[in-house]
Amino acid sequence: MTEPAGAKLQALIAREQKGEYLRVKITGGGCNGLSYKMKFVKDTKRGDILVRSSGAQILVDTKSALYLRGTHLDFSDKMVGGGFKFSNPNAKSSCSCGESFSI
Repeated sequence: MTEPAGAKLQALIAREQKGEYLRVKITGGGCNGLSYKMKFVKDTKRGDILVRSSGAQILVDTKSALYLRGTHLDFSDKMVGGGFKFSNPNAKSSCSCGESFSI
């Protein structure tokens, strides 16, 4: 995770107060077949993988971890094209918005 992504996550966690962890999960869907899902959670689940990066704590289930290995999360506050962006070396293709991919 980049420093801008970590800083934005810490700010969102403090503001939203929905949990101290960001859960990142891969689900079926999107225009390329697989989608990234993110939500704040308060508790870990059995089997979760905890990743600490740039001051943030990220939880990933073991199945999603297979798709996310080597992935970087960045954040940009640009007016056009801003937001969180995943850079996944496992993706064969991804949509232009960066929210779904295929392997």
